Amino acid sequence: MKLTVVGCSGSFPSADSPCSSYLVEADGYRVVLDLGNGALGALQKYVSIYDVDAVLLSHLHADHCVDLCAYWVARNYRAEGCPDPMPVYGPAGTAARMARAYDMPENPGMKEVFEFRTLTPGRFDLGPFRIDVAQVNHPVDAFAFRLEHDGRSLVYSGDTGESAELVELARDTDLFLCEAAYLDGRDTYQAVHLNGREAGEHATAAGARRLVLTHIPPWTDAELNRRDAAAAYPGPVDIARAGAVYEI
Repeated sequence: MKLTVVGCSGSFPSADSPCSSYLVEADGYRVVLDLGNGALGALQKYVSIYDVDAVLLSHLHADHCVDLCAYWVARNYRAEGCPDPMPVYGPAGTAARMARAYDMPENPGMKEVFEFRTLTPGRFDLGPFRIDVAQVNHPVDAFAFRLEHDGRSLVYSGDTGESAELVELARDTDLFLCEAAYLDGRDTYQAVHLNGREAGEHATAAGARRLVLTHIPPWTDAELNRRDAAAAYPGPVDIARAGAVYEI
């Protein structure tokens, strides 16, 4: 598998990165995990937006899904004609939420361009990937994903506070792409986000082989979060950067 960080800024785009979006490729199949603010523009650096096979939305906060509106425009009004509907997996109500975001009636809304499929905890196959889905700890319905291919695995946390389900999902994973939006000692809201220390603790509990911290907002010092994670986790710790590529 190949993971490309399209965008990794938390809550709003930074000067260097769009919000959350990650391109995962294997055997010529391309899946995009989340499409936050600014992600569609950056995605075009790495792949034709008409060559993406599916989109998975972890939850419906704007910094993870709002560029699906721009994607609808790009597909619906393509000069060569609209491509066949593309699968979009998201929480219940995704189709209605995206129609509201674009100020259009729910029916047909975006359903002629995207084939909306509702996420639930469990397992399904998508192209060459086996995908496991777990519900995590956030104020709205939110999901984490485990993608497996050819004996390798990648886990993406989405947005979550402390989560035993995330630890189990990330068990022995090769790469754990884990949010660390909060700063230990500064941010104290519960059941919303992890800080760097907690991300490290989750990675240690899961036995993950590599930890990549993501969804760090511009007002948080990413290096402090990396330091806190490294103190709680013995393996390699990276900070996600837009354009970074990981071969798994």
